Amino acid sequence: MSHNTFGHLFRVTTWGESHGPALGCVVDGCPPGIALTEADVQVWLEKRRPGQGKFVTQRQEPDAVKILSGVFGDERTLEKFGAAQVTTGTPISMLIENVDQRSRDYSEIATAFRPGHADYTYQAKYGVRDYRGGGRQSARETAARVAAGAVARKIIPGVTIRGAVTQIGPHAVAPDRIDFSKTEDNPFWCPDPDMVPVWEEHLEKVRKAGSSTGAIVAVEATGVPAGWGAPIYGKLDAELAAALMSINAAKGVEIGAGFAAAALSGEENADEMRANDGKGSNDGPIFLSNSAGGVLGGISTGQPVTARVAFKPTSSILTPRRTLNEAGEEIELRTKGRHDPCVGIRAVPVVEAMVACVLADAFLRHRGQVGG
Repeated sequence: MSHNTFGHLFRVTTWGESHGPALGCVVDGCPPGIALTEADVQVWLEKRRPGQGKFVTQRQEPDAVKILSGVFGDERTLEKFGAAQVTTGTPISMLIENVDQRSRDYSEIATAFRPGHADYTYQAKYGVRDYRGGGRQSARETAARVAAGAVARKIIPGVTIRGAVTQIGPHAVAPDRIDFSKTEDNPFWCPDPDMVPVWEEHLEKVRKAGSSTGAIVAVEATGVPAGWGAPIYGKLDAELAAALMSINAAKGVEIGAGFAAAALSGEENADEMRANDGKGSNDGPIFLSNSAGGVLGGISTGQPVTARVAFKPTSSILTPRRTLNEAGEEIELRTKGRHDPCVGIRAVPVVEAMVACVLADAFLRHRGQVGG
């Protein structure tokens, strides 16, 4: 990954600031001949869009995507590919306009550093920063990642990626209660309906107090065949971890059993295998557990690829916090504006998108090395 670009064969560059005229991405390396329209991208942006409930930021952004390049369609593409518009193999540029900025909310932090935010580090690195909504450091940037993830999903149609919020604050969903099919039945991406009222009560207290709370997002990708990824420096789990850690407010990533593996014995941690005998969904072995999270030695096993991402509480809060300004003076600061009391709630589509981008890249690299 470079400053604003990630991926190898499937490369994504995002650009734009929270309160600039627009933001977007350039996707390079997408194979030609794949059906792609703005509607294919918009459906995923709708899942991330702000303003969809009282427990997320009330900023009203339509997040309407425009595809500016990299696609083409006429009667010949319809005849050849069965689609009115397809990718051409050239860079796909997508733009999302910002329409509901309220920059005046941020005038007080023009020369002050919000505790827990990246204000200080951006100033220390660049000597200048766009303080309006956090500029480039804002979670608004993740809309571009979701757009890129929509393209990535088109490259790996046999793979299903599903995410869910499994913990908000101290309230966690038990592992045996996780049902990804339930996530769209509530505003929290919660996989356990019984946990929804608990989270509502917790978030109402947090919101009224002007504070914020953290969360954990779980994700699984099924349909990933054995063989994707590479040993040592191109490990699939390492690249997943890097991509997921690059999401705003992410502070920890686990693959499979993750940190819980430290408390397991070798016998408990071993993902034992039995012969398939035609019982499995593919030609590979039957695994009796999945502590590895679908990746061994940096290469996919054919099992579901699983990960969990921990998100810190939103740093912009109404409670006064001690901090400094650019002059080095000690001050107290409370942040105005429209903020998520729990940023993790809107992170699920972003986590899914980053997993999609990594897997699309892994597939293209695998195909480039071994064919198929």
